[in-house]
Amino acid sequence: MEDRSLGAILLENTSLTQEQLEEGLSVQREKGVKLGEALVQLKHLRMEDILKALSIQLGMPYLNKLTPEEIPLDLIKDLPINYAKKNEVLPLKREDGRIFVAMADPFNHVVIDDLRLLFGGSVKPLITSSYEIMSAINLAYNKISETGDKVDVGDENLDTLGQELEEVQDLLESADEAPIIRLVNSLMFRAVKQKASDIHIEPFEKELVVRFRIDGILYDVLRPPKKAMAAIISRVKVMANLNIAEKRLPQDGRIRIKIAGKDIDIRVSTVPTSFGESVVMRLLDKSQVLLELEQIGVTGRNLEHMNKLIEKSHGIILVTGPTGSGKTTTLYAALSKINSIDKKIITVEDPVEYQLSGVNQIPVNPKIELTFAAGLRAILRQDPDVIMVGEIRDKETAEIAVQAALTGHLVISTLHTNDSASSITRLIDMGVEPFLVSSSVLGILAQRLLRTVCKDCARKYVPTAEELEKVGLSLDSLKGRQLYRAVGCKNCMNTGYSGRTGIHELLLMDDDIRAEVMKNTDATTIKRLAMTKGLLTLREDGAQKALRGQTTLEEVLRVTQEDVERTATVAV
Repeated sequence: MEDRSLGAILLENTSLTQEQLEEGLSVQREKGVKLGEALVQLKHLRMEDILKALSIQLGMPYLNKLTPEEIPLDLIKDLPINYAKKNEVLPLKREDGRIFVAMADPFNHVVIDDLRLLFGGSVKPLITSSYEIMSAINLAYNKISETGDKVDVGDENLDTLGQELEEVQDLLESADEAPIIRLVNSLMFRAVKQKASDIHIEPFEKELVVRFRIDGILYDVLRPPKKAMAAIISRVKVMANLNIAEKRLPQDGRIRIKIAGKDIDIRVSTVPTSFGESVVMRLLDKSQVLLELEQIGVTGRNLEHMNKLIEKSHGIILVTGPTGSGKTTTLYAALSKINSIDKKIITVEDPVEYQLSGVNQIPVNPKIELTFAAGLRAILRQDPDVIMVGEIRDKETAEIAVQAALTGHLVISTLHTNDSASSITRLIDMGVEPFLVSSSVLGILAQRLLRTVCKDCARKYVPTAEELEKVGLSLDSLKGRQLYRAVGCKNCMNTGYSGRTGIHELLLMDDDIRAEVMKNTDATTIKRLAMTKGLLTLREDGAQKALRGQTTLEEVLRVTQEDVERTATVAV
C-alpha cells in the first residue's frame, strides 16, 4: 500500500481525472510545491481529499474531527503553544506507552523525534487538517494559562457567574465589575464555541433572559438577576463604543475581538423596551472560509444552471428569501467562483461582512448619503464587469441595477420575497417597467436554510405514506434510500440537528416566462409555468435532501410551510 503513488490513489478514490492530475504535476514542477497543494490551488480537490489519500498511502489513520475537550491538560502543558502552532501538531492521548498525535504534515520526522524525546515514548501520528488542528490548539490551550498566549475572552461556568452576581457585596467592593466583565466575556466565548449566530439579551418585568440563536433556533442560555441588567448592558455598550447614558433611543455599534484564535466581528443593536434595553449581538467569524455553491446546498439542476448564469456577461441574478436565509453567503459564493484577474468586481454592501481578495467592496453609509443607489451610480463610473448590490430596497436602486444590466454588466443582488416568482412582481410593484424586468433578469434563486441531522444520534426509520405525501414523495422514491429521524445527544445539545444547509428554487427566464412578465402576469401563474419547465420548489429540493440523509422530513415541513403549491412526486 505504501509503495503506491499519491496520484494513483487520488485517481482511484476521488473525482480527479487524469488530465487534472497532469495539470497538478505541471504546477508541482513549476512552483516547487507538493502535489496535494497544487491540486488544491487548482480547485480540483479539497485538502480533505488529499489528507485521506495520504492516510491510505502511509497507512496512517485520518481524523476528520478533533475533540479538544477530551485532551488531557497534563499532556499538552509541557508542549509550548508556539511550537504546536508553528508545526501544526497536537498531542491527543497517551495509550499503552504511546503518544497519539494529530499532525497536518505526517512527513515531518523532525517534529516526531522532538515529541518522542519530550514525552519519553513512541509517537503515533494521526493525519488531520491544518484548520482542525489550529482550532483545537486554541480551544485546548485556552483551558490552561499559557503565558503570552492567553486569549482575552475565556470560557467560565455561566451558572457560577450568575450566582456570583446575586451575592450581596460589601459597599467598598461595589465598584468591582469583574463578575460582569467575566460574564459578558464568557457569553461571547460560549456563543462562538456553540456556533451561535446571535446573542439576545432581553429584559422582562421580573427577569433578564439571555438566549443564543443556533442553526436558526433560539435557546435559553442564562437568566441573570434583573438587578444586574444595567451593568451587563453597559458593559456591552462600552465594548461597542456606544453611549451608555443614552437609554431612550436605539443604537448600533460594533465589537471586534479575538476568541480562541478566531477574529470575531460582533454587530451590536440596542433598542429601548418597556422593561429596559434589549440587546442583540450578531456574530461574524472573520476567519471563516468562504463557502462554495456546492457546500451551501446548491445541487443538481440548480448548480448546473447557476454556474452558467454567473458566467454571463450581462443581466441580473437575484437571490431571494427572508432575513437569515443565507442570501449574502450565496452572493459571496457566486462572486468567489467568478473572481479572477480578468474581471473587475465591485460590491456595495450594508455592511461589508467578509473580505474578498481582489474585489472592491464599498460599505453603505446613510449618514453621509452613501446609499445603495448612490453607491451603485458611482460604481458604474468605475468600469466594472460584475456588480454586487447587497439589497434592492427601492425603485431608484432597482432602476439603476436594471440599466446597469442592460448596458453590459452582470449584476448580482438580493430581494426580500418568499419565492422566486414573487421577485418579478416585487420589481414591477417598485415601479420598474415589465419590459425592463423581462429583458434584464436572467434568473432568480429563492432559498431557505434547514438544519442538517446530527450524524452521531440520527436514527433510521420507515415513514408512513401520509408523511411522505406531505412533502410530495411516494413510497417508490424510497427505494435504495434511507430517511432519518432526529433524536438528540450531547454533541447536538439534544436537538437532533447539527449545522445547516440550503434548499433552493431556481427560476430561469426564458422566452415563455418573459412573455408572461410582459403581460404583467401574477406570480402564481409564472411559477406554475416555470414548474412545467423543470423548476423544483423549495419543498421538493428539501425532500431530495431528506432522501440523501442530510435532514429530516419534519425539518423540511417546518422550513417550507408556505411552499405548498405543488405536491407531485419528486423526480429522483
